[in-house]
Amino acid sequence: MATTRILIVDDHPLVRGGLRTLLERDGEFTVVGEGADGYEAIELAAQHLPDVILLDVAMPRLNGTEAAQRIREKLPSVSIIMVSMHADEGYVLRALKSGVSGYLLKASPEAEVLSAVRAVARGQAYFSPEITKMLSEAYVGEMKRRGVEDSYDLLTFREKEILQLLVSGRNNREVAKLLNVSVPTVETHRNHIFQKLHIHGMPELVLYAVRKGLVA
Repeated sequence: MATTRILIVDDHPLVRGGLRTLLERDGEFTVVGEGADGYEAIELAAQHLPDVILLDVAMPRLNGTEAAQRIREKLPSVSIIMVSMHADEGYVLRALKSGVSGYLLKASPEAEVLSAVRAVARGQAYFSPEITKMLSEAYVGEMKRRGVEDSYDLLTFREKEILQLLVSGRNNREVAKLLNVSVPTVETHRNHIFQKLHIHGMPELVLYAVRKGLVA
């Protein structure tokens, strides 16, 4: 049985060692390499072609978000989990814009780390519960401040269905196949979703889904 290939990049050797021990002990994962900064992340990703990269946000020479963006440009199929001590919206949004599939806090329990890696390996998104809670509270507060109803209710059932599939990592073609509709139909629904939610791209849509608690 093939195992999920993991690359770990963090400038702290103890963190890398702890993650390696945790993942390899589980039996589902093989750690194919370790790096200490963003440039090493890019080099090792091209060398080992991992399925999932655990990538620290704050590293010397080149930070995690910049490295993630460059890796995704060269290897669009790789899934990246940003690992960070920071739990504020700015960090999460920058991570999403760089193309990551997950955002995990360094204080997360071991079981959560394993769940996150399994989720993104399946093409899904994963965010630490603390991140989802923080963003959800911020979203509700903003809705109350503006005195408007929940924009999610403006979506049709089909639009909600397509939103869920898109933020779980499926592209337009995969969504079309799953729902037995044409790709142009999916694109039309996607455009309607963006218009109704006043969203301008997939990073914003994923952030919206995290705020709403629609992703793990």
